[in-house]
Amino acid sequence: MKRTSSKTTLITRKGYEQLKQEHDELWFKKRPEITKIVSWAASLGDRSENADYTYNKRLLRQIDSRLRFLRKRLETLTIVDYSPQQAGKVFFGAWVKIEDDDGNSLNFRIVGPDEIYGRNDYISIDSPMARALLKKQVDDVATVQTPTGTKDWYILDIRYPDADS
Repeated sequence: MKRTSSKTTLITRKGYEQLKQEHDELWFKKRPEITKIVSWAASLGDRSENADYTYNKRLLRQIDSRLRFLRKRLETLTIVDYSPQQAGKVFFGAWVKIEDDDGNSLNFRIVGPDEIYGRNDYISIDSPMARALLKKQVDDVATVQTPTGTKDWYILDIRYPDADS
C-alpha cells in the first residue's frame, strides 16, 4: 500500500481524479468506520488483549499514513491535459505501439509514476523506455539501454485518448 515518492510530478487528469477519489474514500468512508470500531473496542476495557482494538488501531494508523501521503502528493502534482501540439509525436499521456526486430510488439501509455500501480499497460515517464520514446514520431527508431545492451524499437502508432474529445 505504501508508495515511494518519485521525482516526476506529472499526472493525467484521470490519474489525479483516481488519487483524489482514493483520498475521499479513505477520509469520508473508511476512516470514520474504523474510528467507530476502535472507539467501541476501547470501551470494552482491557486493550492489551483486545484483538479488535489492536487490529483496527493498526489499520487506522495505516489509513492515516496513506492520507498524509495523498494530501502531500496531490498538492505537488501537475495535471497534464492533451494539447493539439502533441499530435504525431510521443509525449506524456500518449498510447504508443512499438515493435522490435524480432517482431515482438508492445502497446502502452506513458503516464506519471503514481498511475502505473496495478496496470501492465502503463509505463512511467521516468522509465528508460519512455525517455527513449519522447518526441519521436511513427516510423522513428527508439534505442533503449537495457541490462543486456541496447535494443531498438520501431514506433508503429501514437494516439492520445483525449484527442477526439
